[in-house]
Formats: sequence, structure tokens, C-alpha cells
Amino acid sequence: MLYQVRLSITYDYDSPAMAGRHLLRLLPAHIPGVQTVRQSALAISPRPSERAEFTDFFGNAATAIALAADHSRIVFTGTAVVERLAMGPGIDTSPPLEALAAELAALRDLGPDSPLHFIADSPRIAAVEAITAYAAQQAGSVRAVVEGLGHALHRDMSFDARATTVDTLPAESFAARRGVCQDFAQIMIAGLRGIGIPAGYVSGFLRTLPPAGQARLEGADAMHAWVRAWCGAAEGWVEFDPTNDCFAAQDHIAVAHGRDYGDVAPVAGVLRISGRQRTVQAVDVIAL
Repeated sequence: MLYQVRLSITYDYDSPAMAGRHLLRLLPAHIPGVQTVRQSALAISPRPSERAEFTDFFGNAATAIALAADHSRIVFTGTAVVERLAMGPGIDTSPPLEALAAELAALRDLGPDSPLHFIADSPRIAAVEAITAYAAQQAGSVRAVVEGLGHALHRDMSFDARATTVDTLPAESFAARRGVCQDFAQIMIAGLRGIGIPAGYVSGFLRTLPPAGQARLEGADAMHAWVRAWCGAAEGWVEFDPTNDCFAAQDHIAVAHGRDYGDVAPVAGVLRISGRQRTVQAVDVIAL
């Protein structure tokens, strides 16, 4: 499936920011065999005094910028044409869950995609006894456990955009059984790691369709989050979206992956500022 993606993120400040540095991960990733980026561009207003493009440890494309002049607003505008190739997982070739530990113990690879980076606690996702016990109710092959936990979270959690913030911990959102896609993903990651399955966080875009008979609203989409889990040497990494109760497929466009939200935050950085800030985000994912 070929898509055009347009993203706009605007920050307005109560008082002018005197300086700022930001790290951006906003554009779709080129992933061989999964998705191909045909073209992409990132515009920033006001124009940064410094700008550098690089690839981080996990292979994500990142842009580092500095703003030296005072500014009351900053706008990030990304555009891309991307072809999503992968259709989701095929036949389950993963081992039984109890055999996964031996496969992990035999690994010696410490490259960016090694599952060994995704099994221990990370800065935003620590082991939670209640979540581990919840995940342990699943049984069967590793992929069946991943899918089963995703189904269970979709069944037992309620999507509530007002229930959490970007800094809400998995233990809190799980106790409330409410949250947004970030919470669904981080709870699932905590549960999988708790029972020995390496798992990481994926940020990206999701193509959404309007209700039957209604027009599609421009800017109605948003950035999304889902989970990638390592299901053994034969199966490799699979991606599951617990918010929507499905394996990631042609409607999921990946931007970045890491251990948790902190590794893939679309916009991170520091400002010299007083007062509050407001953020408006708009995303369009249009099938071409």
C-alpha cells in the first residue's frame, strides 16, 4: 500500500523561549522488506540556527536542532510518500514459551536489533508484579502468548485520552485499566518482559477510516504506538497493536523503535522559558 503522510506539530508559548534544543523523530523509517520511503522532508519554523541529521543506536533517523533566537511558536511539518509492504505474520514458527530462555541464552549478538536489549527493565518500563501475573495467564507458543496478551489488554482496558499523560507509568494505567495507545503498548511490553519475552516500543502512524457514509476529516489521524516482540530465532520480531487488537500490517507505518517511549519520542529537548506551552498535532495518512 502506498501512502502520503503529512504531519504538523505546533508549540505555542505564553512567553518567548530564549533558546532551545530539540531531538526529532518524526518521519517514516525505511525498513527493508517492511516499508520503503520514496521521499520525505522535514520543515522547521523558525529556521534553526543549527541542524544535524543522524541515525541513533536503534537505527532510527533523527534530527537534532538548536534555536538561538527568541520565539513564541515553533512548527514542525513533515511530509513523506511511503510504501508499506509487510502484511503481518504468516505461519507461527515460534517455540513454546518455556523454550525461549534457552534461545536467548545462546545469543551473542549485541547489535541494535538484538533481543538482548529488550528483555530487561528500561527507563520508563519496569517490572510490575501485577502486570507480570496478568501476562502469565497466557500459554502456548511465544507468538500465541504475545497475541493472547494483546487480545486480553484490548478486552480489559478502556481507551481514555484524559486518563493519563505522557509520563504516566504502566503500573498506574494498568491499575486504572484506562489509557491511550502509549499506555496499552507500555503495559504489554512490561507484561511480556515479565514472563521472559523481549519486547520493545514502536512509534508511527496508523491509517484510519471514517464511519460508513461520513467524509474523512483532514488532520484527524494522530501518531500511534504499538509493540514489537521477539518470538524466537525462527520467527524473529512480530508487531502487535493492543489498542486495536491486531497484528501490525499495511495500515501501520513505522517511524522509530526502541525500548520504550523515551527512545522514540517524536519531539524531545530543553527550552529556556517561563510560563506554559500548548501543543497542537495534526496527521493525515492518505492512501495513494
